[in-house]
Amino acid sequence: MSRSSKVDPQVNRALFVKNLSYNVSTEDLFDLFGKFGPIRQIRQGIATNTKGTAFVVYEDVMDAKSACDKLNGFNFQNRYLVVLYHQIERSVKAAQDRAATASSSQPDLAERQENLEKLKQEHGID
Repeated sequence: MSRSSKVDPQVNRALFVKNLSYNVSTEDLFDLFGKFGPIRQIRQGIATNTKGTAFVVYEDVMDAKSACDKLNGFNFQNRYLVVLYHQIERSVKAAQDRAATASSSQPDLAERQENLEKLKQEHGID
């Protein structure tokens, strides 16, 4: 495939990698993903809900495509990798949805204060 070929619109320089060993080092990831081209950045998840994941950002979109095609399903450190293109729109929408859910599920402070005062009066608490 030539570098000038058109690629799927979802293809981009940033890859999202799942199912990594918790013991994998950034150097291990640079060694593995670096075989496909120059890497701009690797960010590993360190929080409990992001451990075992990483973002790999290539300098060139075609290097990212090659890595995604070759490494998705690849057995690395006894784990089968899941390599996807990072979809920023999906991440932003998910964050907005979480924020909307959090704000709609909790009444605002004034309403909560009002409910508290009603309960205090109801139960004779000063």
